[in-house]
Amino acid sequence: MDGEAGAHSAQAAAGDAGIERKPALCVSIHDVAPATWPECVRLAQALREVADIPLTWLVIPRYHRAGGDLAQMEAGLECALARGDELALHGFTHLDTAPQGPGLGERFLRGGYSHEGEFAALPADEAARRIQRGLDWFAERGWPVRGFVPPAWLMGKGAWQALRRFDFDYTTTFPRFHLLHGAGGAGDSVLSPSLVYAARNRSGRLASPLLADGLALALARRPLIRLSLHPPDVRHPRLLRHAQATVERLQATRTAMTKAAFADRLAAAWRYQYGPQ
Repeated sequence: MDGEAGAHSAQAAAGDAGIERKPALCVSIHDVAPATWPECVRLAQALREVADIPLTWLVIPRYHRAGGDLAQMEAGLECALARGDELALHGFTHLDTAPQGPGLGERFLRGGYSHEGEFAALPADEAARRIQRGLDWFAERGWPVRGFVPPAWLMGKGAWQALRRFDFDYTTTFPRFHLLHGAGGAGDSVLSPSLVYAARNRSGRLASPLLADGLALALARRPLIRLSLHPPDVRHPRLLRHAQATVERLQATRTAMTKAAFADRLAAAWRYQYGPQ
């Protein structure tokens, strides 16, 4: 089934039942770790100044950058769960340590993400080992986890093979939201390139808000728009104001929800169209 068609089927089903169903908006905070926690909190606070929406926090169990207060982060994430937010597994270290391949394209892509694409080139067994360690870390804290988002949105063949060994409901890459086997047996995806800022350099800070606006316009009739925020974004008031304005504008025509909630919606669309799997 085409993902967009399935998601639109869910909206049609809601219409048949006399229920208005808006398309979705998913806002996520990436790179959540003790070292980045103060910036992550500021991002969440800035968003909630304009809209009290559910967020998806992408948590790194053993972030490669040291520092920060683990207990403070854990307490904050407990509060996030209590208010209806979601926690997703965001790799294990967020550092690409696999040997570089010979291809120029691979080197450019992995290097372009500051060597943080942890799952870009891992063999399946090593990828599975890291995912399991991350799940164990979540389990030690009693935290539910339904989604896996690879660092830098990069997953090689081995990582995809490893991911299918686990019962995640969804994963996301930069261009798509993928529904996995854990959500009713549907191997489905929705085209939804993420709105994201390039905060590391001046040209990126100038261009990325314009690109985000254009992408949001192009996705206006799609069932999902994603906005992905990163800790460095909070250091630049212009980017923060743009994120606030974007959320405020999009929530007027969309329902803000966690990624897990959108996975449920997409799985429901699959069942509506094809019946239980």
